[in-house]
Amino acid sequence: MDKVVASAAQAVADVPDGASIAVGGFGLSGVPDALISALHERGTGDLRVVSNNCGAQDSGLAVLLAAGRISRVTGSYIGGNKEFGRQYLAGELELELIPQGTLAERLRAGGAGIPAFYTPAGVGTLVADGGMPWRYDGDGGVAVTSPAKEVRDFDGTPYVMERGIRTDFALVRAARGDRHGNLVFNKASRNFNPLAAMAGRITIAEVEELVEPGEIDPDHVHLPGIFVRRVVALTPEQAADKRIEQRTVTPRTHPDEDGHR
Repeated sequence: MDKVVASAAQAVADVPDGASIAVGGFGLSGVPDALISALHERGTGDLRVVSNNCGAQDSGLAVLLAAGRISRVTGSYIGGNKEFGRQYLAGELELELIPQGTLAERLRAGGAGIPAFYTPAGVGTLVADGGMPWRYDGDGGVAVTSPAKEVRDFDGTPYVMERGIRTDFALVRAARGDRHGNLVFNKASRNFNPLAAMAGRITIAEVEELVEPGEIDPDHVHLPGIFVRRVVALTPEQAADKRIEQRTVTPRTHPDEDGHR
């Protein structure tokens, strides 16, 4: 089945207001910027986003966030996104913070058809006991708090029950993909993209390099095409546009007398 669509705009044309969307990427690595931009241009709003973070430096989900298109975020951290923090504290959006490993497993579990699982992460904290601020009222008070979760003892150790995550859509970015939706991710972009793709009922992948079926060695496939509904081939310019969240440059030194640096 050829899953390639002509453009990012066509790929997200049926994403409605109020949709839940799992979005891949880790920091600014492996973020599906073309698909996010297409959603922004389409005007889709009231989105409930599940992602490790919410973009930065006017890139990634920060584009939708700044436009007021996101109503709820399920993620691991706010990071250096000041607008994200401002909207959260002002009560303009709801935020469910989840331990990073737990978020990854909740996405994977949802995609694998596992409704819930137990983990020691968060036991004895607001994650398990409830009361974590999900939404502020804009006046310094808390409007919505997280509920308490079930905690069970296994072999003398307490574990908290976490639910698997399923979303209406998923947006991911891959280094290579074929027309059947088989995907290969590059380095850090593999952290959350495969998991987000598994969690979406309709998963859309933008790929930096589109190849024909059979060109990807089956042993090298990171995510099989069964999880992917649509594929968008990026232009060379889009594929080359990769942001760096914290650019660190080693100062250049001069060789010493022995020629060493």
